[in-house]
Amino acid sequence: MAAIHQFIPTFAPRDAIGTHARHAQRILRDMGLESEIYADGYRGGPRGQAQSYRSFARRGRARAERTWLLYQLSTGSPVFDFLMTRPEPKLVNYHNITDASLYRAWEPRVCVELAEGRRQLRELAPRVELGIAVSEFNRADLEGAGYARTTVAPVLVDLEAARVAPDAATVSSLGAAKRGGGADWLFVGRVAPHKCQHDVVRAFAAYRAAYDPRARLHLVGGTGSHAYLVALQRYVGALGLAGDVTIAGSVRQSVLAAVYRSADVFVCLSEHEGFCVPIVEAMRERVPVVAFAAAAVPETVAGAAVLLGAKDPMTVAAAVHRVLSDEALRGRLGAAGVERASHFTLERASRRFRAVVEDLLQGADTGCG
Repeated sequence: MAAIHQFIPTFAPRDAIGTHARHAQRILRDMGLESEIYADGYRGGPRGQAQSYRSFARRGRARAERTWLLYQLSTGSPVFDFLMTRPEPKLVNYHNITDASLYRAWEPRVCVELAEGRRQLRELAPRVELGIAVSEFNRADLEGAGYARTTVAPVLVDLEAARVAPDAATVSSLGAAKRGGGADWLFVGRVAPHKCQHDVVRAFAAYRAAYDPRARLHLVGGTGSHAYLVALQRYVGALGLAGDVTIAGSVRQSVLAAVYRSADVFVCLSEHEGFCVPIVEAMRERVPVVAFAAAAVPETVAGAAVLLGAKDPMTVAAAVHRVLSDEALRGRLGAAGVERASHFTLERASRRFRAVVEDLLQGADTGCG
C-alpha cells in the first residue's frame, strides 16, 4: 500500500483549504491509499479530523511501501521546517500566498508570516516532486519560484452540499427590506486587507449617491484582521452608512443561502485571490458578478462576469448600475455564471485530482520522475 499524508499550517474544516484537504483525503482513501491530515493548529469543527504534525515523527517506520507528504501551502508555518527534515518525497498543493505588503499597515505579525511563506515556497522547490496548483495563476507562481514539475487541479468544493434550505428568519428579514426598494449588494470573504472590503464600501457609497439611495450592502465572512475590521466599521460610520451596510461575520450555511438568494449583485474588489470560491458560489446561484480583474479572478470567471480594469468608486458604481438596469445583460450573466460554475463541481474536480495522483503513482511505478 502507498500513502499520501497531508500537512497543513492550520486545519479549519469549514474554510476553503480545510474543505479541500478533507475532500482530498476522501479521494486518496477511495483510491486505496493511506492518508491522514497533520496540522500545526486546529480551528473550528469537531476534533479528530486532523492530528498534530509533530505526531507524524512518532509513527516510527512508515507502514506504507511508498509514502509522499503533501503540503497544503498558503502561508508561512513551522510545518515547513518539519517537512524539510523528512526524507519522504514531497508534493505541494498550492493555494497561493498573499503579498505581505497588503498586510503591512494592519497586521505586522501576519506580514512576517506571509513573507516567510514566500521564502519557504522558494526553498521547497528543489525538494518537491510535483507542485499542484488550484489555478493557472497559482501555477505561474510555482514556476516562478522554481518548481520544475507543475500541474493544475481545481479546488475541491461541494457546491451542491452547500445549497441548504435558506434560513427562514433571514429570508423574512431580507425580504422585508427588499420590499422597501433598493438593490442588495453582496461580497463574501474574510474581512482582511487584501479582500478590500473598504473599496466595496466606497463604491457602494458612490452607487447610492448616483443611482439608488435605498441600496444595501452585505459583507459576509469571518475576521482575518481585527485592526482592519475596526477600521472598516469606522469607515462605514464616517460615510453615514451604518444602517445600510451589514458586516455579518461568519454565518451558518443556511443564513448564507438566504443572503445569496436575496442578492442582486456580487461585487468583488480583492487585490489578491488564488481562486475565490465565493465567486463560484455566486455564479452557481445566478447572482451576476462584478469584479476587479486581479490575480486569479479573470481565470475563475472566464468571461462569466463583468471584469473591471480599475476600481475607482464611480467605475464600479456605473458597472453595477448597468448590470442591474439591463435585464438582458443580467440574464446573460446569470446563465454564463451557472455554466462556468459547472466546471468546478466536486465530481469534476475530484476526477482531475484523482488523475493527477494516478499519474504520480504510475510515474513512481515506472521509475519516471
